[in-house]
Amino acid sequence: MTAIDSDAFVFFGASGDLAYKKIFPALQAMIRRDGLDIPIIGVARSGWTIDQLRERARDSLEHNGGVDEAAFAKLSALLRYVDGDYNDATTYANLKIALKDSQRPLHYLAIPPSMFGPVAHGLAAANCTTNARVIVEKPFGRDLASAQALNRTLHEVFPESAIFRIDHYLGKEAVQNLLYFRFANSFLEPIWNRNHVASVQITMAENFGVQGRGAFYEEVGTIRDVVQNHLLQVLALLAMDAPVGQDAESMNAAKLQLFRAVRPLDPKDIVRGQFVGYRNEPGVAADSQVETFVALRLHVDTWRWAGVPFYIRAGKCLPVTASEVRVDLKPPPMDIFDRARAHEANYFRFRLSPEVVISTGARVKKPGGTMHGESIELVARHQLRREKSPYERLLSDALHGDEGLFTRDDCVEAAWRIVDPVLGDVDPVSFYEPGTWGPAAAAKIIVGNGGWHDPKAEEIAPC
Repeated sequence: MTAIDSDAFVFFGASGDLAYKKIFPALQAMIRRDGLDIPIIGVARSGWTIDQLRERARDSLEHNGGVDEAAFAKLSALLRYVDGDYNDATTYANLKIALKDSQRPLHYLAIPPSMFGPVAHGLAAANCTTNARVIVEKPFGRDLASAQALNRTLHEVFPESAIFRIDHYLGKEAVQNLLYFRFANSFLEPIWNRNHVASVQITMAENFGVQGRGAFYEEVGTIRDVVQNHLLQVLALLAMDAPVGQDAESMNAAKLQLFRAVRPLDPKDIVRGQFVGYRNEPGVAADSQVETFVALRLHVDTWRWAGVPFYIRAGKCLPVTASEVRVDLKPPPMDIFDRARAHEANYFRFRLSPEVVISTGARVKKPGGTMHGESIELVARHQLRREKSPYERLLSDALHGDEGLFTRDDCVEAAWRIVDPVLGDVDPVSFYEPGTWGPAAAAKIIVGNGGWHDPKAEEIAPC
């Protein structure tokens, strides 16, 4: 059955940082590309007027991609504003008036998770939830118990089919390409298993710190910020079995089966780090034990992956900003050539950001009369031009009722189950200097599998 499009877009937190950096640019792009033409209603408790909201939207676009004058004029005309406290019933009564004849609004809760419940119930009390959809931002809870409580709260007002849990990482072109590459190419299937794969590494590195958001990071840490959501989603795309279809239900069913097969983390399989200087950030405790780096080893107990270690590493103040997957294959069963180089295994490398690269590591013969070889990399590089941003893609999908790139309640809870045993101060953080690849202790996580493969800046050959 084809979903019916939403006929109004309401975003709570209209004066906030997320709206400024992501939502206004996405809305302008949707108007320019798709002709978006529905009421766009900002809700905030800033004491603003509609003119101030329009000024904020223009400033946002000037600093985040540029103003398209024609598209911005239309955005300005579509904008409405409701000012009020999220705990005040009057706010929702005024929103109901602003919605006028809209029958199928999409509500975007770009606000702290602690306000999801009050806003959901305020919408319901004002009769703003009939045939409505709702988008909620990560984090979806702080642990398994809070995620379950959050899902119960949302389900009091919205059916699961109307809840869109946004993870912008799933909207990235490179992440979608990872899924496509796996299941659109028949040459991968015979080797994509424990018989041929030695290990899998997923690295998400950032060469900057918390950028003035120390108080926020103190409440989150690296595991909650990127591992439980972004990187476990990448793991699922790498390791899940083929879905029976490309619809949302089939995709989520395949992911859920994979998440349920991943063993909950054991403290011995994780190293937490903190960059030197983090404790000097505003809002950070002088004795903080929050991790800004994590390295961990996961085990997937399925027939396909039994015995294959999956490694995840993520952190701030590392040497580069890059996200990359490396799948190392087992060496040939006999060493006929170059015995000294047998450790240079074949591999697949997926660069997810900032560039989009798919490559294969191979050995080829050197010119000459002897059978000696060298390692090369066969590279396929996408030149992405005018692609949709993750937020443009995801907001468009939610307006159309397409759930394919959003996460489901049981998948969220299954992912929390994996990391739950290592949340908090399970062991002291190890310190590392900014500009290094984390604490030395991270090396012990991967002993026996060739060590960590550090992403490097991509060298783009001239045309």
